[in-house]
Amino acid sequence: MDVKSGEPLIQVRGLKNAFGEQVVHEQLDLDVMRGEILGVVGGSGTGKSVLMRSIIGLQTPVEGDITVFGEPMIGRPEDEAKNVRRRWGILFQGAALFSTLTVAENVQVPIREYFPGLSQQLMDEIAAYKIVMTGLPAEAGPKFPSELSGGMKKRAGIARALALDPELLFLDEPTAGLDPIGAAAFDQLICELRDSLGLTVFLITHDLDTLYAICDRVAVLADRKVVAVGTIPELLALDHEWIQEYFRGPRGRAAAQTMEGAED
Repeated sequence: MDVKSGEPLIQVRGLKNAFGEQVVHEQLDLDVMRGEILGVVGGSGTGKSVLMRSIIGLQTPVEGDITVFGEPMIGRPEDEAKNVRRRWGILFQGAALFSTLTVAENVQVPIREYFPGLSQQLMDEIAAYKIVMTGLPAEAGPKFPSELSGGMKKRAGIARALALDPELLFLDEPTAGLDPIGAAAFDQLICELRDSLGLTVFLITHDLDTLYAICDRVAVLADRKVVAVGTIPELLALDHEWIQEYFRGPRGRAAAQTMEGAED
């Protein structure tokens, strides 16, 4: 997609995060454009998950401004912030399903929180629809997370993230732990959901295949800030040591060759 013609759905300006004397981010700026899949990469300790947690309100920055859907998020009253949060869905690392709830009950958790007056029958119908939407069989609904494979757990997590028909998806290492076939299938699912539902996707990953296959742009975290954001060809043209090592290393070259083969 042409992100240059879009509008920012998320704007981060002058962000500073610190834990005691350890400064993770300083003067970090980032725009996430409506309708794009933005990949976020960086070395260990660069604060990829901390950035996501700041945007969704689980981490309070020391400095900076964050707007989502044009609404300021830092210091916002809880009732107002809740109205914004219902417009996004989140897949945390490892899916983070509630082990004592079935898949269907997991999907219903955000529905119960935001729409407590809905009948059980309607919640069951919504959960069943979301489960099938993510490529899971209908019979997955009454199963517990312990009965699912790793890939099925991720899809169940996506079903829960989609429970409230969000406009924005946050995905933290969604293909981690999956075999190459499962990871490729999950990448395809994300693309299909973005295209069919008009989603914007903020995707933290270290999976180079995912970056090449589905990301419209990639933001690179280094030196406590976003040092570059653009398409992979645009990033490859930059003279930055980490970017060059990451994308031109053996795994980066393999991912590029895989993508070239898929396009032939």
